[in-house]
Amino acid sequence: MSRHVAIVTDSTAYLPPPAMERHSITAVPLTVVLGDQALEEGTEISARSLATALQKRRPVTTSRPSPEMFSQAYRAAADAGATGIVSLHLSAELSGTYDAAVLAAKEAPVPVRVVDTGMIAMALGFCALAAAEVAETGGSLDEAVAAAEKRAEGTFAYFYVDTLDYLRRGGRIGAAQALLGSALSVKPLLQLDDGRIDMLERVRTASRAIARLEEIAAERAGTAPVDIAVHHLSAPERAAALADRLRERVTGLVDLHVSEVGAVIGAHTGPGLLGVVVSAR
Repeated sequence: MSRHVAIVTDSTAYLPPPAMERHSITAVPLTVVLGDQALEEGTEISARSLATALQKRRPVTTSRPSPEMFSQAYRAAADAGATGIVSLHLSAELSGTYDAAVLAAKEAPVPVRVVDTGMIAMALGFCALAAAEVAETGGSLDEAVAAAEKRAEGTFAYFYVDTLDYLRRGGRIGAAQALLGSALSVKPLLQLDDGRIDMLERVRTASRAIARLEEIAAERAGTAPVDIAVHHLSAPERAAALADRLRERVTGLVDLHVSEVGAVIGAHTGPGLLGVVVSAR
């Protein structure tokens, strides 16, 4: 028996598969273009394959899902009995995914509310989980959307990258910021702000930058109930160590997820990425 309201997101939410299955969340995949191959994130290209391609300096770009892919997801949800759909997506400042979903929603067989969360990675994933939890208790479209938007307001994402070159190539950060981030061999800390990736701080060494990332996340978490996600690309030991330290420091921690980002975010950040998402309950 289906829920009254179905939840759709996209592959950049990087929700753990068990959570997606438990909450019946559908993720529409973005595409990674590797050379002359167009590969769907999550099924046709792995983060490891992407990291290898980047290290070999192979040309890599990304593209949004087509409106037809969203149409298929909406039709499938309606066929399964949903009478409404909440479609939650990564920041429209970073991708045309939201626009594709809006186009598809116009032709959907049931009402679809498309939401630009302004988020990415598990910052988006936590919004999808919030909407799903409301939907599972019989909440309306408006109530599910409100839950996602409220979660987004209390969610913050911080990132360490070894270099800003990948973000500069993909147009996700300005050339001036990239130059500042590369000056004097400093290591950049970034934040998601109003749906955009902006420079937060510049730190002299990688170890100090990661320590500062931990400090910023712990300060943001405070003592209130929060969920945390630690993301990485080709840095599992760093991610596990950071997660362990945050478990000790954050007194209000409810859930902590550790995962490698997929190929789409990886294409724009490069190997060595370490990110922390703090999301208030």
